[in-house]
Amino acid sequence: MMDWTDRHCRAFHRVLSRRTLLYTEMVTAPALVRGRARHLLRFDPSEHPVVLQLGGSDPRELAEAARMGEAEGYDGVDLNCGCPSDRVQSGTFGAVLMREPARVADCVDAMRAAVRIEVSVKCRIGVDEQDPSEALPRFLEAVRAAGIRSVTVHARKAWLRGLSPKENREVPPLDHALVARMRAAFPDLRLTLNGGIRSLEAAEAHLADGFESVMIGRAAYERPGDILLSADERLHGQAGPASSREEAVEAMKPHIAAHLAEGGRLADVTRHMLGLFAGRPGARAWRRHLSEAARRPGAGLDVLREALDLVNAAGAASEQEFAAR
Repeated sequence: MMDWTDRHCRAFHRVLSRRTLLYTEMVTAPALVRGRARHLLRFDPSEHPVVLQLGGSDPRELAEAARMGEAEGYDGVDLNCGCPSDRVQSGTFGAVLMREPARVADCVDAMRAAVRIEVSVKCRIGVDEQDPSEALPRFLEAVRAAGIRSVTVHARKAWLRGLSPKENREVPPLDHALVARMRAAFPDLRLTLNGGIRSLEAAEAHLADGFESVMIGRAAYERPGDILLSADERLHGQAGPASSREEAVEAMKPHIAAHLAEGGRLADVTRHMLGLFAGRPGARAWRRHLSEAARRPGAGLDVLREALDLVNAAGAASEQEFAAR
């Protein structure tokens, strides 16, 4: 989710769900340690619980980056061993580390020694010609031996040669059953299932099947109203912070106003809100207006009001059309 789940995205998702565990976009340890990019760690206390996801392959750098994350107040730190992008491969981290479970074990061992917050791992079921039924348990054995107790498994192989990052999210077949078998083989690990989970109904089915948790990525980003707005009530039996999409928009205004006061652009925030009304009357008008008007110089909160007016008008027209049938 690089360039997607930044602090504005997480602030928006938090006004939709209070209980969902949020993850940062992947931040590379070299950028933090050598590049002095500590600003990438910035987050608002309202985002808790939130986990810092790191990329890297050097134990010392990852340990230092984990210390920085703990000092900033993150609830946990996660090592990404699943991202298949070219720039990740060139840095010898992400999914390519599935080939080097011993190195991953060294990395997480150093990270765990450096911090008191939980260190977790996100991985694939294998890469390229690896047999997932052999590669995944070998990987899990290595990180478990290094003290890891929580692993998120994207249940697809990553093809580092021949597929783009987008294709790697869609083309390799899902193998949820393999991850389920790993629950029995590694009962002391908390395995979170990721990949191909496109609805709350699907998440509930996997939870009922024995998984303690599931991770939803792009579906939650593309259709946050469908996935996150009712997640607290359906999965945790508690009311969420917003009872409607319109309430969520109102709840975002203080965050947006603060960002604008700092000299930021409206589009920095609203680009993460484009899918809020997906599947509802007015969704296209909402998306179009925010996409265009939020980028104009000086765009402010009035753009949100205008976009909501378009949604309300479309909703009223839809109701009139239904009544006339």
